[in-house]
This record gives sequence, C-alpha cells and structure tokens, in this order.
Amino acid sequence: MTTTPDSVPAPPSAAHPVVDLRDVTRSYPGGVTALAGVDLTVRAGELLAIVGPSGSGKSTLLHIVGTLDRPTSGTVAIAGHDIASLGDRQLSALRARHIGFVFQAFHLVPGVSAQDNVAEGLLYSGLPRTKRRTMAAEALARVGLADRLGHRPHELSGGQKQRVAIARAVVGEPDLLLADEPTGALDTASGQAVVELLHDLNADGATIAVITHDHDLAARLPRRVRITDGRVIADEHSASPAAAPRKVAGR
Repeated sequence: MTTTPDSVPAPPSAAHPVVDLRDVTRSYPGGVTALAGVDLTVRAGELLAIVGPSGSGKSTLLHIVGTLDRPTSGTVAIAGHDIASLGDRQLSALRARHIGFVFQAFHLVPGVSAQDNVAEGLLYSGLPRTKRRTMAAEALARVGLADRLGHRPHELSGGQKQRVAIARAVVGEPDLLLADEPTGALDTASGQAVVELLHDLNADGATIAVITHDHDLAARLPRRVRITDGRVIADEHSASPAAAPRKVAGR
C-alpha cells in the first residue's frame, strides 16, 4: 500500500487495536526518564482513565499516544499505523484523521461562534465550508448544545465551553478521543455533566482515554491504567462500572 507524504492510509484491518504501545521509553537530556518501558493496548470501544500524580509521566504518555512526540525507544502503533514509519506530515494527517483532543483549557477561538469553533476541527478535511458547518451543528446537538450554535465562548459557561471542545474533537468521528483533565477547570456539577457525556459518547461507540490525576473521576470509568514514575503499575477493569452521574440542566 503506497501513500503520499501528506496522506495516511485507512487501517489495514479493523482487528488492529486503536492504541498499541510496546516497551515505550521517553528520555530527555540530563538523564530525565519520563516513560520507562510502557506497554499499553486500547481496543475500539474502550473508555479508560490514565491516572497518576503530577510528574508521573501521564502527560508524556498523552503526547506519545497523540503522536505529538516520538518515543526514545519501543514501538507505537495508532489505528494500525506504526508511527516510526511516518514522516511529520503523515503524522499530522494521522492526527487529523484518527485522533480528537480535548484539553482542560478548552482552547476555543475567542469571538467565534460555537458552530464555527467546532467546524474548525474539520479544517483540514477537504470538505466545503457549508458541509463543515452542517457537521458542526450536528456535533453540537450530539453534546446537548443545539441551542447554542451562535454563542461565542464568552457567552458560555465553563461546562458548555468544554462541551463545545468535545464536539470539536468528535466532529470528524476519530478513532480515538484523548481528553486531558477534561473536568479540571470545571465546578463539580459541570464536571459531572461532562463525565456523563463521555459515557454517552462511549456508549455510541467512541473510544476514549481520559488523562487525569483525579482518582474520583478515574473510579467512574470502567478501566483505569495507573502510572507512577513513568511505569504502568496497575491496569484495572471494573466488572460493573459505576453509573455516570446524571446531567445537570443548563451546564
């Protein structure tokens, strides 16, 4: 199968894990080792937390899984693609096609409507603007913001801003949604609503990894990968995951 420098082929088989890390290390000058022999497999349809204290290596793991950084050693495959075989432009194409990101700080464009913020997530899709805006409206309806299409970030609550950010991340239906501390900037009620939304998206088939230091949040997800000092120290599955909290009106 051949590719152009800017393109990434579809996964060769649906049997491939969405994420497959084998003996991954990441070291920095000065003898700092952020990851030390990490193995991690995430299959389609999973909802998991990658949980650990500050400095544990979870942010580095996010960057590796999100193809924002390359490992010092080991192998990383995302959606069936070995990232070591891809150039920088191909990695950018892989991210655009296969990975959605949600960050604690929202990263919405000020002065731009919710609909156009979400449509920005399709900017490199090659779709015409009208189609991107239609898909953005559908994604906002999916996260409960059909009545906020024209609202700008300063007109939205924190919980609504995070919903816009989630809509932007999932509008292109990526193979993997990476959520970095998605409730960290929210009040308790808004955070609970976002957790339920993640459960709802997962129930619809989305594969979601939540990176967090919040053990209470992690406990509400069906799988918890615990990382300390750059190593996975536990990989726990719940037989009956805790029920997600119910939505809070207006959040």
